[in-house]
Amino acid sequence: MRSKITVVGAGNVGASCAQVLAQRDYADVVLVDIIEGLPQGKALDLHQAGPIRYYDTNLMGTNNYEDTANSDVIVITSGMARKPGMSRDDLVLTNMKIVQSVTEQIAKYSPKGILIMVANPLDAMAQLALHVSKFPRNRVMGMSGTLDTARFKTFVAMELGVSVEDVYALILGGHGDQMVPITRLAAVGGVPLSELMPADKIAAIAKRTVSGGAEIVALLKTGSAFYAPGAGAAMIVDSIILDKKRVLPCSTYLDGEYGIKGVFVGVPVKIGKNGIEKIIEVKLTPEESAALKKSADAVAELVKIMKI
Repeated sequence: MRSKITVVGAGNVGASCAQVLAQRDYADVVLVDIIEGLPQGKALDLHQAGPIRYYDTNLMGTNNYEDTANSDVIVITSGMARKPGMSRDDLVLTNMKIVQSVTEQIAKYSPKGILIMVANPLDAMAQLALHVSKFPRNRVMGMSGTLDTARFKTFVAMELGVSVEDVYALILGGHGDQMVPITRLAAVGGVPLSELMPADKIAAIAKRTVSGGAEIVALLKTGSAFYAPGAGAAMIVDSIILDKKRVLPCSTYLDGEYGIKGVFVGVPVKIGKNGIEKIIEVKLTPEESAALKKSADAVAELVKIMKI
């Protein structure tokens, strides 16, 4: 039997994620949205791309959560997108209502599923989903580090004129202005980045990475990034459905790891068929540890606003 993946939200991020997953051809995909006709139309369009892109994925668009029943993985992209001048944090109360409603439905119809949060502010929304679903922490995670590290890798590859496939990066912390790029561990083909470019250039790339989402929002003016976030979520789905045991940076509920307790922040984790199978603790410098705790405190403030 093929696996079943639900993508909640048929907007740009959700549709982009569904497209990548359809092309994987390893699971059936359900696209759900409250807007009548939107998920149905996009699912049909993606279905008709199958003969061109050579995939047999069964896609369904629906407004009914009953159709999502018994999903193995659920990607939640629904919520308001950022506009110019807005931070991810500005969305907390608006998207809280949406994510709470969505999570209640998902927990009802797919009680054994694994949740991947994409809606912003991502870490706070992942914590809300954990609270509402009552799922164990290994089955709720946030797509953050996969996107943030992809941005860092892109900027490094652009600067050096090398393949992104050979760039390694690690970014910790919340998915926002307080994220923590661990630049001393960055490398290209095993060569430390510090040997390939000067410190000021590395710092500039790290700074651009932190504001990478805002840069796109400012350019688009009427929306936010969607191709990379959709692909980032699909990367996590790959590791779950195929039990790849990939080590990826994801927003994860920490219970003492890294000296942080009771909040979601991005750290490297091993991901397999059971979701988060291991939290990997990297030995940090005192400065990096302090920055990570500051980032966690920023997420905790958002959680406090939600009163959960």
